[in-house]
Amino acid sequence: MPIRRLAMDVDKTVDRPGMVALALAIEAVSGVSGVNVTVTEIDIETVGMVVTVEGDDIDTDALFDAIDRTGAVLHSIDEVVAGDRPVEHMPRRR
Repeated sequence: MPIRRLAMDVDKTVDRPGMVALALAIEAVSGVSGVNVTVTEIDIETVGMVVTVEGDDIDTDALFDAIDRTGAVLHSIDEVVAGDRPVEHMPRRR
């Protein structure tokens, strides 16, 4: 089943890698057609980001390796969209 979207919590040090370098490394991964890197938190030493990746059949092993090779750290995978078509998130009723 093809992976079409991943939303991930990624951290990097303040000076390495640059956000553009991280985005370019991710964009070069097989199956990736778009990447969005959004800063969510900055402290003295680290920058927290949400990285969203979309494509038709994302090579997840290569994606995780690309993030690691830049010096960034993958903390969690917060969303996975897979299958022949995307299914949008529906808020849960309580």
